[in-house]
Amino acid sequence: MMLLPYFRVATLIFFILVCGVCFCQSGSSGQKEPVVPLPEPRLSGGLSVEAAFNQRRSVRQYSNDALNLTQIGQLCWSAQGVTKKIEKPFWLPEGREWIGGLKTAPSAGALYPLEIYLVIGNADNLSAGLYRYLPAKHALKTIHTTDLRKPLSEAALDQGFLTQAGVVMVITGIYERTAVKYGDRAGRYVHMEVGAVCQNVALQCESLGLSTVVVGAFDDDQISQVLKLPGNEHPLAILPLGKKQ
Repeated sequence: MMLLPYFRVATLIFFILVCGVCFCQSGSSGQKEPVVPLPEPRLSGGLSVEAAFNQRRSVRQYSNDALNLTQIGQLCWSAQGVTKKIEKPFWLPEGREWIGGLKTAPSAGALYPLEIYLVIGNADNLSAGLYRYLPAKHALKTIHTTDLRKPLSEAALDQGFLTQAGVVMVITGIYERTAVKYGDRAGRYVHMEVGAVCQNVALQCESLGLSTVVVGAFDDDQISQVLKLPGNEHPLAILPLGKKQ
């Protein structure tokens, strides 16, 4: 009879521990971190780089067909995918997210100041919304699930074709990442890097049978508000991604 209280206490402690573990795993919202893994990128295709050069054209009419995760993953990888994994260096500043290694686009000092966002409007097995590409994981992090193509288009001087493409890529830059080594020349180097990324994406679109155009005409402050960018992060280029109408 004396064992009964001890049994009840032990049961209660076990219940509290189990609940605590479950809460810690799921977070206060009861859901795991909203990360969407992407299919592994392919390293060869049927279109030569020379043919892609020859075929590439800027397109401003899109069919709004859905893109699939394989296409989306390949386009993200072409922009900022990791091509050689490197362990996190000891000198990386505290709180700085490690990008995983060397990437598909060259970067001054391998400091990688760019971030890739996707405004999803129409994609297979992926809700409409805003996502950030995580190069080290080759995955998308969900920011929120609202189709932002219309407000993005309005912030880009009402360029309506941005609402037609199934997916819109926005490239942003954090100049401080490059300035820690290159000072006042950081802006020049960051802009060179954006150009390399845009060309990568344009050629990858050709290989996938898709189209794009580099959009530079937009109101920086409005784009930042639409994407809710941190104060040190600046929009640099917009690329609609989809099939030509």
